[in-house]
Amino acid sequence: MKRPKQLTPEHLAWLCHQWNRLYPTGTWVEYHPVLGKSEHRLRRTRSEASILSDHTAVVFLDGEPGCVALEACVPVKGKS
Repeated sequence: MKRPKQLTPEHLAWLCHQWNRLYPTGTWVEYHPVLGKSEHRLRRTRSEASILSDHTAVVFLDGEPGCVALEACVPVKGKS
């Protein structure tokens, strides 16, 4: 599924709220460092979701130096 080119601030805030409601800090996620590539990594979140520079919903992950877009993360069920 492709997302619109520019999400509104309200939609970004809603995305972060929903993520934080469903996935607390410490949730395991599978994420793709490069969207569309087959490589993936398994990491735990180390922050709540937030909005980066008014344009992207992001979360910080253990072992990664910067933030990662929520659209690149998939929560892993049953992993604690």
